[in-house]
Amino acid sequence: MSRSWQVVTDCGDKHAERDDGTCPTSCSKSYRGSCAQGGRPIQRQDFGENPTEVRDTNHYEKEYVHGFVEKWDELIDWRRRYESEGTFFIDQLKARGVKRVLDVATGTGFHSVRLVQEGFDTVSADGSQEMLRKAFENGFTYGQYVLKVVQADWRYLNRDVHGEFDAIICLGNSFTHLFSERDRRKALAEFYALLKHDGVLIIDQRNYDSILDDGFSSTHSYYYCGEEVTAEPEYVDEGLARFRYRFPDGSEYALNMFPLRKDYMRRLMREVGFQRVDTFGDFQKTYHEADPDFFIHVAEKMYREDDTSLSYSTAVSTARDYYNSDDADAFYHSVWGGQHIHVGVYEDGDTIDAASGRTVERMASGLNLSPDVHVLDVGAGFGGSARHLARTYGCKVTCLNLSEVENARNRAANKEEGLDELIDVVDGSFEELPFNDNSFHVVWSQDALLHGGDRIRALEEIVRVLKPGGEFVFTDPMAADDCSREALRPILDRLHLDTMGAPGFYRRELARLGLSVEFDDLTEHLTTHYGRVLRETEAREAEMAGTVSAGYLEHMKTGLRNWVDGGANGRLKWGVFRCKS
Repeated sequence: MSRSWQVVTDCGDKHAERDDGTCPTSCSKSYRGSCAQGGRPIQRQDFGENPTEVRDTNHYEKEYVHGFVEKWDELIDWRRRYESEGTFFIDQLKARGVKRVLDVATGTGFHSVRLVQEGFDTVSADGSQEMLRKAFENGFTYGQYVLKVVQADWRYLNRDVHGEFDAIICLGNSFTHLFSERDRRKALAEFYALLKHDGVLIIDQRNYDSILDDGFSSTHSYYYCGEEVTAEPEYVDEGLARFRYRFPDGSEYALNMFPLRKDYMRRLMREVGFQRVDTFGDFQKTYHEADPDFFIHVAEKMYREDDTSLSYSTAVSTARDYYNSDDADAFYHSVWGGQHIHVGVYEDGDTIDAASGRTVERMASGLNLSPDVHVLDVGAGFGGSARHLARTYGCKVTCLNLSEVENARNRAANKEEGLDELIDVVDGSFEELPFNDNSFHVVWSQDALLHGGDRIRALEEIVRVLKPGGEFVFTDPMAADDCSREALRPILDRLHLDTMGAPGFYRRELARLGLSVEFDDLTEHLTTHYGRVLRETEAREAEMAGTVSAGYLEHMKTGLRNWVDGGANGRLKWGVFRCKS
């Protein structure tokens, strides 16, 4: 049973310190001794002459000076924090049968005390002596608990903390104190090593994506709940987020942190070995990307050899469920013609199927295809493109697709046309390609990457499996480079997506990965295509009534109108990318 916080001992009066090192009760600006009220010598935060140049993992302990630590609970507001987060973390742990927990970012002890209250065997670690001192004190204050505390550097965690744990929690935006890639990977590896084979890591972070891309805003509803304390960035770039904390008595402190992007963090955890990573926004499973103040990643260590779908991101899982549905399967097979599910290149009088086929021919015409070439079709749908390539050029094609229903249709059509010796069909996600490095001469994809929750990860995977000198050709419905997320909201909501790619995004990321990039802008065909699909849907609505639900068709028509409107108003882009490694 959860219990509310109850203070059972009085810790005495607290006093403030400014981050310039002065005591508010002293008139002397040069005061550096013990506070006039008595107690510990005042410590000063020292960022030197250029605070924004301090980007060092080892500096964090110097930032948590005594006065700042004494005020930290004003920022958190234990009682309001308890109410706002509810039982989210407790429920995550209990659902997995967790008994023993390591809190690696104890801070002033909020979650450690909560875990002990709930009956978990908890070890409380932190790199700051000041934080651990305060946490130990708070253990008595909020329940007379004796916390098992240990000072430990995450990069050497297995040296200082022994045994195995069912769960590790790293909360309070703490992981952002690590400034180097090497430090972050080493810390995650240490966490991974301390977990049992089926353990779970729960780690949170600020929504730095929103701060970097859209500017700072905060509801203070979930994490930093103190109503009279402000915590705001005073400087932000891709390598530093410097936050200023202001308290009611006029004291101010600062923290320098690395602004972790959400998808980057998810990739790091997967690369260390975590098999499944679910990300929540302010404790919610579904959210718009810019809205949450905080993201919470729940990473599972357990390896499930026979079920790759468990590692799918939320966006990929949503797309998989959609394309596996009876309504979607019947609709696309009927309206598109049973071969393709992508945008067509239109000439007068074209059917949707003919125009879709012309897109395949246009993409293939720029490639050096032959029987010696092995092509990977990422997001292959019904497999029409793969059959065209195998039939026309004799090349071997591997189709990777997330929908088992579409894959079954693909395999049946390949066998019927006698192409099953040339075409393999694999169930899977392009965010984690189940192929060795340097496996394919050509990677091919049509209008699939938009369904990914981590497009950078997908591109990295594609480049990984591409042979040296190989080619990557693809299309994708995109946002125009200057289009805001809000302008695309009707389309994004329809697709259950937070963002879309853009031409500039793909050029930048593919160049970063070492590929040359050319883009053939064919956006006018996007508008034509969705207009044609809309008219075909309206014309055949009665015919499809027996196989496709009325609700699905109404939803589809609304979505198609949004696509047409977005293309006509310059908010969308589409075309063929040709890239070479």
